[in-house]
Amino acid sequence: MIGRLPKNVLEAVLETIPIEFSVVDADDKVLAWNKHKTRIFKRPTGVLGRDVANCHPKTSLAKVEKILQEMKEGKREKARFWIDLPIGPNNEKQKILIEYYVLKDTEGKYLGCLEASQNITEIQSISGEKRLLD
Repeated sequence: MIGRLPKNVLEAVLETIPIEFSVVDADDKVLAWNKHKTRIFKRPTGVLGRDVANCHPKTSLAKVEKILQEMKEGKREKARFWIDLPIGPNNEKQKILIEYYVLKDTEGKYLGCLEASQNITEIQSISGEKRLLD
């Protein structure tokens, strides 16, 4: 990153970006997440510092563990998948994009994983152009 952000500005940025994320360390422990009150995939604060396995349903846990293992071994840099999830007041199905990214230090040492999720239903309907301030 170029430049430095004051802590309060960084926190505001992380809460404002249109993506919810979770960060897991090299030992698969949950370090942090953003958008606590508005998350698609809500987590109790009790999982902080605990194994990431506590944050995933049993039906997907083996796949999550495989992705993380492949990232640690250097076989995978990212994973991308999407699901249709009933959310909102009417439980209408929404397209949720979920991406996992390897986190490394400047020497390439594995630091953990960034899990990013975003409701892309509205984005999928974009067509044509809309210019700034139109």
